[in-house]
Amino acid sequence: MAMRRFNIWLAQIRANFLLLPVLLVSLGASLAFKEGRFDWILFYLTLTGVVLAHISVNLFNEYSDYRTGIDSNTNRTPFSGGSGMLQEGLTDPQTVRFLAWLTLLIALAIGLYLALRTGFSLIIIIALGAFATVFYTDYLSKWILGELFAGLCLGTLVVIGSYLVQSGKITVPSLVISIPPGILTGLLLLLNEFPDAEADKKGGRKHLVIKYGKRKSLVIYGAFLCLSYAIIVAFAIAGTIPKTTLIACSTVPLACAALYGGWQHVTRGIDIIGALRWNILVVLGTDFLLILGILTS
Repeated sequence: MAMRRFNIWLAQIRANFLLLPVLLVSLGASLAFKEGRFDWILFYLTLTGVVLAHISVNLFNEYSDYRTGIDSNTNRTPFSGGSGMLQEGLTDPQTVRFLAWLTLLIALAIGLYLALRTGFSLIIIIALGAFATVFYTDYLSKWILGELFAGLCLGTLVVIGSYLVQSGKITVPSLVISIPPGILTGLLLLLNEFPDAEADKKGGRKHLVIKYGKRKSLVIYGAFLCLSYAIIVAFAIAGTIPKTTLIACSTVPLACAALYGGWQHVTRGIDIIGALRWNILVVLGTDFLLILGILTS
């Protein structure tokens, strides 16, 4: 019984998505490590705070989509449409909301402690993250800002903040290395919106897929995929980031598979689940290979 409850809550917090914040924190920290600035305690504190913040986002999203009925109308996949725990009555909405606030407050407490050690720049990053956590589902996702804030606060700023905690500063390489993961996080959300577009529209959301339709959104997806790889290649060749980070471009075939799967879905009505699977592998694989590229430089 206890194990069943544990598995239910793992599903409720969308534990399968929590590898992303682990990789993002590790990416920022790996850059500091190669520069000779690394503290394991600060690393684990940062990791704990970011993972809790990510759990908070997931719980706020689940609670809001239950309240608006969005997740009752989605065609649920392993990558989109919510966990279904609230809809099946396996968890309680008030408990989900309480835990969303609790995990956010703990994350903020950790963040403020780290900010006292690091400085004002981290406070700005934490404030933006907290703002996005609380207001993403009910506001930002209705103002065509969801993909932007997801990429910024669950991508780029996590990498920069993790580096900042270790090094005490923000450098050009840390800014550059943070941009592709931010783009890819935004694209992760963008493609995951495809199967939920109708339910999201009925629930009052307004994101890129609703505004521009699937065909144009897929063009946007492809363009920003190219941009993420172009940034890695350009700055690696220029020497701003280690040339070994070019290994991250090994995920290009996976990106092509995701783009092709999305095109098949848009033009022929083929199920998009394959494209969503390739998409998550692109995001996680690229982030992991960037870490590997830095550590082997």
